[in-house]
Amino acid sequence: MTDARLRHGRASLALSFLVQGVTFALLVTRIPAIQDRYGISDGLLPVFLAAVPVLAGGASVATEKVVARVRPGTVLRWAQPVVLLALLGVGAGSEVWQVAVALGLFGLAVGALDASMNMMGVSLQRAYGRSIMLGFHAAYSLGGIAGASLAWAGAYGDLPLLVSYLPAVVVLLPAALIGSRWYAEGKTGEEEASREPGQGASVPFRLLLPLCLVMSFAYIGDSTVSNWSAKYLQDVLGSSEQLATVPYNVYMVTTLLGRAVGDLGVRRFGAVAVVRGGSVLAAAGFAVVAAAPGAWWGMLGFTLLGLGLCVIVPQTFAAAGRMFPGASDVAVARLNVFNYVGFLVGSPLVGALGDAWSYRGAMLVPMVLVLATLVYARSFGPEPARYGGGHERARAADVG
Repeated sequence: MTDARLRHGRASLALSFLVQGVTFALLVTRIPAIQDRYGISDGLLPVFLAAVPVLAGGASVATEKVVARVRPGTVLRWAQPVVLLALLGVGAGSEVWQVAVALGLFGLAVGALDASMNMMGVSLQRAYGRSIMLGFHAAYSLGGIAGASLAWAGAYGDLPLLVSYLPAVVVLLPAALIGSRWYAEGKTGEEEASREPGQGASVPFRLLLPLCLVMSFAYIGDSTVSNWSAKYLQDVLGSSEQLATVPYNVYMVTTLLGRAVGDLGVRRFGAVAVVRGGSVLAAAGFAVVAAAPGAWWGMLGFTLLGLGLCVIVPQTFAAAGRMFPGASDVAVARLNVFNYVGFLVGSPLVGALGDAWSYRGAMLVPMVLVLATLVYARSFGPEPARYGGGHERARAADVG
């Protein structure tokens, strides 16, 4: 594969990550407006919200089968427009069944999109021979900041959902379609052979399990910040309503900054050291949040959380690619399911513990889970498993 094609493939995939960051932020930050528009009760809302990651997890599993026959780039090329159109559908409907269909379509498409994007990122990283995975996720974080800002502008201007979503879709949909022309992968001959029916390489779950657990732990931490940071600052630490909106924005900015420089850290110190450092920093953030005497200490804790957690998820995908170089698509698709597992578990877990015990105490649970990543840090090393492509060991070692 030529250097020019690799560069173009890297840029176009980064654009897809950015577009998805904008799209997802536009959806999740306007949930109260969606609830009001469709008259969804507080009791029914969690059902709608849980359905999206459940469907996404199912679609991720299905993507594993699809990419045995077509390239991940083909899946991504069609999934991303569907995600954008589903977002538009959420804003355009007027009946509960209409938003249910739109959210269901969003969940199915986003599962295929997340899996295929990360498959391609792992493949390109192998072709580059050095860590570039964090850069893709930095683009996602940048998109999330942009999407949250657009959502804030729509809410501030009291714009209808459709009016708020339409300009973003009008710009991003053609950009994603045009960018998809330059998708590229770094597949080996062995991986291409595994696309033939009945020729898929083995991915033993017992070897993948440590990475699955780490992925779940990271998303439990992430969903804790996303869903509980504002409430925690206001109700526990006594901040103003305005200040309570700041931690998530700070978290997103520090996530972007950490990912922007994270690849340099992996190249210099190795993936194991970076993941260990991120885990300790994230756990320290949760500890500061739990013990914070006031709102500004809480802000410091959430800042540490962003810098620590941001490196774990991209490196988990990259580690799966190194562990199974001959079956990285299969490994990434299965690992991606635990993204949604963590998201589903995290928010209810902290809420239940907060109501039954205390919210300060509840913050210690994701702290312990993030620290547990240290137990599995060796799984991020450069030596892949003996399944599906042992001849790529030396090449995989260069990635870390």
